[in-house]
Amino acid sequence: MNPEHILFNIPLIAALLAWALAQIIKLPANYALTKKWDWSLLLQAGGMPSSHSALISATAYAIGLTSGIDSSLFALALIMAMIVIYDATGIRRQAGIHAQIINAMVNELLEGHQLQSHRKLLEVLGHSPMEALIGVILGIIIAQVTVMLWF
Repeated sequence: MNPEHILFNIPLIAALLAWALAQIIKLPANYALTKKWDWSLLLQAGGMPSSHSALISATAYAIGLTSGIDSSLFALALIMAMIVIYDATGIRRQAGIHAQIINAMVNELLEGHQLQSHRKLLEVLGHSPMEALIGVILGIIIAQVTVMLWF
């Protein structure tokens, strides 16, 4: 196997581009809301748009475009996309909501006590359906452009 063939793996290239662009878009999107630059968003989960949804959608769509929508590989990619997006908007989102509630409860319990500060649970884990949808749309667009440029 020749390592330079990875440069011709269109689904992989589309996926990585979609993920990177989704992470980069989070910076100005967050700035528009908070008027602060938060560079840590480049490496964090959660937020607008969903980089998980962008990555898996770009992968699945690029596989469909390059291998055919009737291929077994596309079927697998599509099922994986459904699982990842469901997980991002369901289970991981609920875990983030639980973390918010637990953090509020711990803060209330510690209020007025001379205890050391506690380590907060990460609250932004999942995505709203709109964040996931924008990620899916971004992933499909990036995959389409990537396939058009490489094929």
